[in-house]
Amino acid sequence: MSDAFPENLRYTAEHEWIDDASPATVGITANAAEALGDIVYLELPEVGAQLTAGDVFGEIESTKSVSELYAPVTGTVVEINQDAVDSPETVGSDPYGAGWLVKVDVTETGPTLSAEEYQASIGA
Repeated sequence: MSDAFPENLRYTAEHEWIDDASPATVGITANAAEALGDIVYLELPEVGAQLTAGDVFGEIESTKSVSELYAPVTGTVVEINQDAVDSPETVGSDPYGAGWLVKVDVTETGPTLSAEEYQASIGA
């Protein structure tokens, strides 16, 4: 189960993750990907877009539902994962690897949880 919650990442209550690299990589958690089911569409901001921690920055659609993506940080989008946009199922099959969403030049980090805190928050 530890693979579902990599210790080197920080998590949000809205089921996004972020690493501490520069620029920082943002994605959705395996828990969120599993809850969504078959992911069929992904809408991400353009490179250069300004994100604000806690605000919606995109949308992810599955055969079950449409969910908003919330920014875990404030900063500028410096890269989007075009492969994930073109093949959104990648987000579901490899949420912590090839299924990342955006890379952000961070100016401020919003509230995040450790892997242990995130697991507790979702009852894992």
